[in-house]
Amino acid sequence: MSSDRKVALVTGSATGVGRACAVRFAKLGYAVVVNYSKSEADAIETVKLVEAEGAPVLLCKATVADAGQVNEMIAAAEAAFDRLDVLVNNAGTTHFVPHADLDALTDQVWHDIFQVNVMGTFYATRAAMPLLKASKGSVVNVTSVAGLTGSGSSIPYCASKAALNCMTQSLARAFGPDVRVNAVAPGPILTRWLEGRETHVAKFLEQAPLGRAADPDDIADAVLYLATGTTLTTGQVLVVDGGRTM
Repeated sequence: MSSDRKVALVTGSATGVGRACAVRFAKLGYAVVVNYSKSEADAIETVKLVEAEGAPVLLCKATVADAGQVNEMIAAAEAAFDRLDVLVNNAGTTHFVPHADLDALTDQVWHDIFQVNVMGTFYATRAAMPLLKASKGSVVNVTSVAGLTGSGSSIPYCASKAALNCMTQSLARAFGPDVRVNAVAPGPILTRWLEGRETHVAKFLEQAPLGRAADPDDIADAVLYLATGTTLTTGQVLVVDGGRTM
């Protein structure tokens, strides 16, 4: 169905930052593609929140770690809306492993993290690029300050986010001026990922001038800005961590 209504696809939008982004795009009048891999009940709740804003919505189950499933998701989005204007690569995963415990960093741990965080972002961007070029659209990758500081849930997680920061720049160079590609690098976010790790978060925030962790809407603010609030920003990694890493 052809439409003048812009369309945003947010990977990993069942909960947290992804859900906040999906709802915010709906508030701006976008049609929204909600993606999830496991949390179906949560994803359905996101759909209801998007619908409550009067926006068309498509629910797609797909793991971004599987290129075939990603291709099918983009095809479904095109069939439903005939365009794509914004891709938010938010889906991510980690394993919590102390950095000094190198023996715990098995090949499977490295594979699990890189397959979602790096390859998943690549698969989605590759599949979406023809539609994004046609609409002069944009990509926003959700990375992490872990990719800038080397401090985070595990060494592979930090390395994956550093790779994603670099890939953001490479894609921006490759696809400008048609498509802008940027990233948001959050510090700690108050989602269920950090449940039980409040002591670690508090220590991180001791040196943050703003003195608090982010909530999902704080990150959505940055995502929406990069996607819709600027026309001359590309290849940038916008840190949103209360000033902790400056």
